[in-house]
Amino acid sequence: MKETEESNLAQNPSLKRRTSLSFISAFSACLGPVQFLHTRILLPIREHIEKITFDINEEKDFGDIVQVKIKNDKAEWFCKFVEVKSPSGKSFKFPCYRWIEKKEVAIREGSARLPQDDTLVFKKESDEERESKKDTFRWIESNEHFSQDLHTKREELPLDVQFDEDKTSHFDQSLRNVKWNTVKEWGKYLFQPWNKIEHFEQILADWNSETTLLVNVKEDWDTDYMFGYQFLNGCNPVMIRKCVELPKTFPVTYEMVKGSLQRGFTLEQELEKGNIYIADYEILDGLEPNKKHQNNPYFLTAPICLLYNNKMDQIVPIAIQLSQKPGKRSPIFLPNDNEHDWRLAKMWVKSSDFNVHQLVTHLLKTHLISEMFELAMYRQLSPVHPVYKLLIPHVRFTIAINTQAREKLNSEDGVFSKISSISADGIEELMKRAMKTFTYKSMCFPEAINARGMENTPKYYYRDDGMKIWEAIYSFVDQVIKIYYDSDEKVKADVATQHFVKNVNYGMENFLSGMKDPEGKKFPLSLKTREELVKYLTAIIFNASAQHAAVNFGQFEWYGWIPNSPSTMRQPPLQEKGTVDPKPIMNTLPDRGCSFEVLRTVWLLTQFQDKERCLGMYPDEHFTEQPVKEAILTFRNKLDELTDIIKRRNKGLTMSYCYLSPHQIPNSVAI
Repeated sequence: MKETEESNLAQNPSLKRRTSLSFISAFSACLGPVQFLHTRILLPIREHIEKITFDINEEKDFGDIVQVKIKNDKAEWFCKFVEVKSPSGKSFKFPCYRWIEKKEVAIREGSARLPQDDTLVFKKESDEERESKKDTFRWIESNEHFSQDLHTKREELPLDVQFDEDKTSHFDQSLRNVKWNTVKEWGKYLFQPWNKIEHFEQILADWNSETTLLVNVKEDWDTDYMFGYQFLNGCNPVMIRKCVELPKTFPVTYEMVKGSLQRGFTLEQELEKGNIYIADYEILDGLEPNKKHQNNPYFLTAPICLLYNNKMDQIVPIAIQLSQKPGKRSPIFLPNDNEHDWRLAKMWVKSSDFNVHQLVTHLLKTHLISEMFELAMYRQLSPVHPVYKLLIPHVRFTIAINTQAREKLNSEDGVFSKISSISADGIEELMKRAMKTFTYKSMCFPEAINARGMENTPKYYYRDDGMKIWEAIYSFVDQVIKIYYDSDEKVKADVATQHFVKNVNYGMENFLSGMKDPEGKKFPLSLKTREELVKYLTAIIFNASAQHAAVNFGQFEWYGWIPNSPSTMRQPPLQEKGTVDPKPIMNTLPDRGCSFEVLRTVWLLTQFQDKERCLGMYPDEHFTEQPVKEAILTFRNKLDELTDIIKRRNKGLTMSYCYLSPHQIPNSVAI
């Protein structure tokens, strides 16, 4: 272990306590004559990482050591690893990366093992460990109507899933920056007007975080091209799909849109040729709007937007209906309508998109789904299991950040109650609806792209980069899995992995946890082949790393200019054409306080931690075998190649797409 890596190990500052170590006992496969063992333990003492090295005088030859037990007689402490060196010079490494809280903790030698290859003694230990973890990591029914961790406050979480010192320091500093900007903003509040769209610049200027993309958004947000581009490469690149047939609830005719069609074809012909796309927000239909914040009612609608791939390969809007019920009070807005009508219609679409993105695409489908896999992992897999070792870097801090989010963002008085157009009851119903359509296939990136008919859509960088990342992860997981599973039979016989999959699906004990899909219609009940296992793990890792990065880290750039994606609307949706002028638009957009809440929230959510562990960076050496280390190196090299490819591509773009560049993809959902 390199010194630089050792120095990066962080501790939770609230738990820095004096270490008290009684003794280590070691268990081996064979015994022999008197020998000395040289033992090294890496652990944090007070504010520093320290190695404790000592010799143990033992009258028998330990042979190959398979387990050490650490006895702890006082306060908890964090152990990174134990390394034992025998007189013959052979070293045995015991990865730990856990808090030592109990009186006695057993740590297995670092070689990954399948449960069917274990001795009866170790099988019994693993069973006991799993049972104890079920008390620590408990399923509960959440408001989102699927399972999550029991704890409601970050400090109540098990020590092993809490933030470390570096993460805590980074998070707290970000919060301090937010509070300081809040003080500055409200200090200027009484002296600045708020009656023109240009005045949104006032609150944005305080953040000093303008990027080239944000500048482009501010300049071109009102253009049809910028509006359409965001469906491909903005914060929510999963709503758009190829339109093969117009919904009956959206009676668009050729006469309405012929001025927007550039190839001389009818609307029906353009549909057949694959040039028509649609974004439908039916999931919002009928939800209760938020009426509680400062006694100012917010308004919500469920629009449908038709888009067209024009001759310049630009995706642009050609028709918008602001409800799911066509009729005189729900006109279809067109690009050749009054410019204020068309602008406001697009704002309504973007406001709906903001709410679906934040609550479904981002919160539910990356944060909360990743937490569910993490809970099942801790409950069912031993730390020596190869699947546990593969997944552990990709669930780091997820329970902790979600606990923080439930407290600060999703609670009754949280941020979403101030900035979202949807009431608390509406959010609960939205989550129910989203979970009904959420499937394992939708987590598998290539299948999700194909299901929306987006395989050949031009300038869809989210798809292009996402496919490369998916393939790189799949190849890496495939290499590792084949080291431990030499046949499909090994997968079938792996009871721990099968229990993990079942726990994800229906929680095993009461059918009320996990996906609640006991018939396996949406999620697998078991995995029968190595290929199925590789794909399953790839989906988990991709969702926690790449998918989260794609829908999280662009938020300040795309939402920083509030008119581009208003979180709320303060006036009812348009019910007739020709009634809008600039003043009612400002009265409809979020007020100053709401806009500032949005800004500080999306700024906080897009801050990278110093020394961020990005995809493929595994400083915690859970795997000790050389073949896996070589697979990790191959993975890292492939990701470096992809980073270079994306950088070269971006040099030719007016608006770079960086959210799926490997060097900007954290390993896990941790912010």
